[in-house]
Amino acid sequence: MSVLLLRLAGPMQSWGASSRFTRRGTEVAPTKSGVLGLLAAAQGIRRTEPITDLLGLEFGVRLDQPGQLLRDFQTAHTSDGKSAPLTYRFYLADAVFLAAVQGERALLEGLHEALNRPRFPLYLGRRSCPPDGRISLNVHDLSLDQAFRTWPWLAAGWFKSRSGPKARVEVIRDATADDRVTETIADQPISFDPAHRRYAWRAVTRRHVDLDNDKAGRTDHYPMSLLGG
Repeated sequence: MSVLLLRLAGPMQSWGASSRFTRRGTEVAPTKSGVLGLLAAAQGIRRTEPITDLLGLEFGVRLDQPGQLLRDFQTAHTSDGKSAPLTYRFYLADAVFLAAVQGERALLEGLHEALNRPRFPLYLGRRSCPPDGRISLNVHDLSLDQAFRTWPWLAAGWFKSRSGPKARVEVIRDATADDRVTETIADQPISFDPAHRRYAWRAVTRRHVDLDNDKAGRTDHYPMSLLGG
C-alpha cells in the first residue's frame, strides 16, 4: 500500500465543490476533484480526455494550517460597455494542507514525476492561485491514516508557536466501510469536459490526529533585532 503526499500551500487557495453563477465559494480544504484535476494537469491530460487512471485513487487531506477566509468582490463590463453581474469569490489565505492519494505505486511514482515536470501550469483550485514551492513530497509505503498520523506538521513556525506541545489537527478523507459517521459531497469527478462536466457523490469522514509541535511556545519573530545590539 502506497501514498503520494502533497504539500498544498500558497498565498491563496480556492476549492469549490458547489459554486454556481455569481457566487464562487470555497470549501475549508482541498477537494478530491480539485486535486485530481491538478494531477491530470501535471500529466498533460486535457479537459476533454478521460481520467480513468485517476478515478480509483483514494483521497484525504489534513488541515495543517486552515488559513483565513477572504471575500473578493468583482465587477466587470461586457464588450459593448454594459455592466456584467456582480460576483463574489471566496479564497483561503495563508493555508497549508497535507493531501494524500493512495493507489498503485507505479501510478503514484508517475504522478510524482509529472508534478516535478508538469505539462500544464498547476494551481490551487483556481488559476489565480499558484502553489508556493514544490507540491510533491514523494511516494511512501504507508496508508492514508498512517501518513496523516506520522508525517510532520507542515504549518508555519508562527502558527505552530500558538499551540501547545501537541496539536489537534482535522483530517477529511474518503469514507470506508468501517466509518459509522459520514457525510456526502458532490466531489467525485467523472468528466472535466467543459461541455459535459459531471461529478458524482462521494462519502467522506472527518476525524482528528494529534501531532508533535516542535515550536510549542516559541517564536522566531523578534522585530527589535533589526535595531541591533
